[in-house]
Amino acid sequence: MTAAIRTLLVEDETLVRQGIRKLLELDPRIEIAAEAADGEEALRRIGEDRPDVVLLDVRMPKLDGLGVLRALRDRPGAPPCLVLTTFDDRALALEAIREGARGYLRKDVTLAELVAAVETLAAGGTHLQPALTAALLEGARAHPLPAAPEPVLVEPLTPRETEVLRLMAAAYTNREIAEALGTAEGTVKIHVSNILAKLGARDRTHAVLRALEGRVL
Repeated sequence: MTAAIRTLLVEDETLVRQGIRKLLELDPRIEIAAEAADGEEALRRIGEDRPDVVLLDVRMPKLDGLGVLRALRDRPGAPPCLVLTTFDDRALALEAIREGARGYLRKDVTLAELVAAVETLAAGGTHLQPALTAALLEGARAHPLPAAPEPVLVEPLTPRETEVLRLMAAAYTNREIAEALGTAEGTVKIHVSNILAKLGARDRTHAVLRALEGRVL
């Protein structure tokens, strides 16, 4: 049997934290390794308990979620962080991704969606909630970000790579992209690798961020 994913739950509101914990405890794939009520405690727990994934609130006392992400950015072996937010805040979501968040979700997601996101991060992937990604894209078009000081693209994306990037931004998996475009999943993986290389991105989430900043999408 596959070991449960050891998860650190970071949330300053006790009732919310207890509610999320009780939900996650219903799924045998998740083990709550520890809890933290603020960013400073979260960093201590990460060092002591070494969770596989961190569920991270953003607005917290002492040290907020962005501060936690900054502190973890240069820490070897730091666990991936999934930001949980009650806000449709485009600027906050972009900043969290800049600081190293591997995904973000609103707190009104279903248990199945939350568990799926945790599994994705534990497996080394990233997770962008479609509704929030759509809001980011809409906001980026309505209020464009300042032009990047340097070109975002090493070389232009092909039309097909642009299609794949748009589906990545909508949180499609490689398999779903392959089905949507009528191509093989292996071909999609090649396109994704090319997109990451051309955008100078470390992962899919960073690629979408770079595309938004460079007005590629």
